[in-house]
Amino acid sequence: MSAVEKSPNVVVVMTTQWRAQSTGYAGDGNAVTPCLDSLAEEAIDFYQAVTPHPFGVFARSAFLTGTACPSNGICDYYDPLPKNSRTLAHCFGERGYDTAFLGKWQLHERTLDDPVVGEAHAKIEVPHDRRGGFGFWEGFESGFLLNDGFYHGSNLGAPKQLKGYQSDVIVDRAIDYLDTRDSGNPFFAFLSLDAPHPPYAEDAAGVSTRAPETILLDENVPEEEIVRTVAQTELAGYYAHIEATDRSIGRLIDRFKQKGEWENTLFVFTSAHGDMHGSHGVFRKGWPYDEAVRIPLLVSWSSGLGKARRDPLLVNLLDIGPSLLGLAFGESISWEEGDERGRDWSLAIRLEAIGPEFQSISMPSVPPFEKQCPYVWQGRRTIDKTMVETANGDSFTLDH
Repeated sequence: MSAVEKSPNVVVVMTTQWRAQSTGYAGDGNAVTPCLDSLAEEAIDFYQAVTPHPFGVFARSAFLTGTACPSNGICDYYDPLPKNSRTLAHCFGERGYDTAFLGKWQLHERTLDDPVVGEAHAKIEVPHDRRGGFGFWEGFESGFLLNDGFYHGSNLGAPKQLKGYQSDVIVDRAIDYLDTRDSGNPFFAFLSLDAPHPPYAEDAAGVSTRAPETILLDENVPEEEIVRTVAQTELAGYYAHIEATDRSIGRLIDRFKQKGEWENTLFVFTSAHGDMHGSHGVFRKGWPYDEAVRIPLLVSWSSGLGKARRDPLLVNLLDIGPSLLGLAFGESISWEEGDERGRDWSLAIRLEAIGPEFQSISMPSVPPFEKQCPYVWQGRRTIDKTMVETANGDSFTLDH
C-alpha cells in the first residue's frame, strides 16, 4: 500500500454566520444540535478558533488560499478570486488526492446591479478555470437561496433548479459523489453551506420556528425593546436553520460510519464567521466582537488524533488548510512564507508543540450592506482580549 493510500480522507464542512456559542455542546439552550453534540464527544473542540475576517467572501478566500485579505487579491466584497490563485485543492491534488467542492462559491465575478439575494447571482455559471483547481465542482456562485436553489457543475451542466433545502441538497450531492466515484484515491472534499445565514425567515426543511419571545438572549444584548425584539425575531429563524443544518451534517457523518470510512476520515466542522444578533447593540457581521469573530471548530479523526478534548489553541481559518496538510501527510507543507499566510499547527493539535499567543484578524473594507460594521479595522486577539485599531487611527480593547 502506497503512502497516499494510507492517508486519511479529508472533509471540511463550512457553514456561514454560525457563531461559536450557538451549539448545544457549547451550552446554548436555544440550539438544537444533537448531531454536532455527538460529534463533539469524539472530536477536538477548538473553542478559541477565529475567522481572519468576519465576512463570508473574505473568510472563504482566506481559507482556500491560506492567505489573508487583501494579500490574496480580495479587498472588496465584489472582488473575484484571481484566476491564478493557488488553493488547498492544488495542494491535495498534487499529492494524489481526488478533490471535490460542493456548495456556495461566492468567489467569481458578480454584477453589482443585481440584488445580492435572488436568482440572478444564483444562476451565474462559474467557468472551469475559475473553480479553484477542484477536480469535481458542483454548486452555485451565490444568491443566498436557502430553498429550491440553482446549481451547476461537473455532473449537472448549466445552472438548473434543484428542489429542496440547500443544506440537504448539498449533502445529497456530496453523498452521491462519494458513492459513485470510481477512484481508489483518498479525497479532499469541501462543503460550503449558506445556513444559518439570512434570510432567517426562510423555511428550514420543515423545522418549526420557535416563538420569538421564548428565545433566550445574551446578557450583553441591551435592554432597548427594539434591539431585543429584532434579535429574538431573527434568532427564532436562525436557530431553525441551525437545527435543520445540524441534521444534514449528521446524515453526512452517518454515511461515513455506515461505509466503514469514519476511522480514517479527518472531518472538520466550522463556519466562515459568526453573527452579532443584538450583542453590544449591533447586528450581522464584520465587527471585531467575539460573536462575529469566534467560530465553531470541531476536528475529528478517530484513528489519528486520539481522545476528544476541549482545546484552547488559538487557531485561525487561515491555519486550517496548512494544518490539515500537516496532519494528513505527517510533515509541514509550505505554500509561501509571509505574515499574511496561515501556519501549520498540526504538532500543536497533536499536543507536541505550543500554539500561537495571538491571532491577527481584520476587515479590509466595508461591504455595502445595512447593519454591518461601518469601519475598516485590524485586530490582535488573545484568549482574554482583542486589541483593535481602526483605519482612522482609533484604538480600543475588547475583553472576552
